[in-house]
Amino acid sequence: MLDFLNIIFEDNKKRNPFPNKKKSEEFIEALFNFLFTSDRYTLQNKVFLKKNYKKLFNFLYEIFLELNIDQKNSNNLSKKFFEELPNIYQTLIIDAYAILESDPAATVVEEIFLSYPGFFATALYRIAHQFWIQKIPIIPRLITEYAHSKTGVDIHASAEIGTSFAIDHGTGIVIGSSTKIGNKVKIYQGVTLGAIHVDKKLSNQKRHPTIEDQVTIYAGATILGGKTIVGHDSVIGGNVWLTRSVPPFSIVYQKSEIKMRNNSPFPDPINFMI
Repeated sequence: MLDFLNIIFEDNKKRNPFPNKKKSEEFIEALFNFLFTSDRYTLQNKVFLKKNYKKLFNFLYEIFLELNIDQKNSNNLSKKFFEELPNIYQTLIIDAYAILESDPAATVVEEIFLSYPGFFATALYRIAHQFWIQKIPIIPRLITEYAHSKTGVDIHASAEIGTSFAIDHGTGIVIGSSTKIGNKVKIYQGVTLGAIHVDKKLSNQKRHPTIEDQVTIYAGATILGGKTIVGHDSVIGGNVWLTRSVPPFSIVYQKSEIKMRNNSPFPDPINFMI
């Protein structure tokens, strides 16, 4: 046992510092709650907002310190993130209303904030994407994988996603690292925006598709390849497998044959006329 503990000790001395996973998850939950799910009284209380804003700032600052980032840079990185937070918030409000306007089952925007997994996954992606832009190690992946564990939606932090982004249902969606998505795009459950080839040597290349503005992708569709472009105002039908570009205003669907028969054990009744 002692030898094994020594191995762990020596291995961890060689590794890069990494953040506390639990603290990172607590931070992202606290931030999401601060932005969207606090009760109305607290959201209308400026003293509460200011106090919690400062608390969140300090929380993030401490997480950066655990990455062995010095105090000055930890403060600057935290400051940069919170300077960008108003823009992230406004973009997410637009995302929420895009879901509200497109989903007949949604009644009020508060319902989107509180209960829609697609919105939660989108919010955590946009926060993680800002950390990725700031070149913060590990934390962006921790955040998106936390969203993945909670919602079944896997969005890489480095993907580029425009405004008015709507995820309906969400479970099983995969959006790869070099994916580019335009504005007013709607994606249903089970959609994969992935790579044709999985090879470590391709890590610096664009391996995932580009989805232009105002595209709808229905459940189970798989779109692969860095050179694949779905033109604007297109509709990709359910269960489509797509590895080449399609022009704007396309409707792409899979044609399948469906047969129906009567499963009743009794023959059709005979009509008698007397």
